[in-house]
Amino acid sequence: MRHGVRRAAAVLLPLVLAGCGTETFGASKDIDRAELKKRAGESALEHVYVTEIPGFTLAAQSVGVIGDDGFSGTYVSTGGGGQVQLSVDRGTLPADGCAGCTKDGDHWYSSANGDSAYLRAESGHVVRLTGSGGADRATVKAAAEKAHHASPEEMDEVLPEARSQGGAVVERGDLPPVGDGAPRNDVGASG
Repeated sequence: MRHGVRRAAAVLLPLVLAGCGTETFGASKDIDRAELKKRAGESALEHVYVTEIPGFTLAAQSVGVIGDDGFSGTYVSTGGGGQVQLSVDRGTLPADGCAGCTKDGDHWYSSANGDSAYLRAESGHVVRLTGSGGADRATVKAAAEKAHHASPEEMDEVLPEARSQGGAVVERGDLPPVGDGAPRNDVGASG
């Protein structure tokens, strides 16, 4: 029996040691965790989720923080008209879901003003998908079922490029140098 334990230790030790040192991910491409954190901004990496929705694409400008350190992104229909917002934030759901919710598989479903929402609690946060503008319930449900914590490679694809800190301050020309700082509304030569 001791021989089996030694063999297991000999096999596992290189795997354990491989996890030490720099924090990089990915087999084909090194992805630095510190760089991902920088690119995520205020969003915690544990809250970065993605999904797949046929006929929809993630709008890059919609990716950002929600709440204190949550994550949000909106998938828009390539055919126009519909959108599905994916948001993940800290929190829990009561045992009965939410006010006006009904259980639908692993999720809670609610609708209001023509919008469909699917929610689920997972590891101390709530994953919410909300469809609007023509995204029907079936589309939102399918997106909710495929929503998952993003792999480092997926984070690399969806997170915006890191913004430089301490960029140049843009001076506004309509603020007076004295007083309460309210913009000047005086009429110029053309107006």
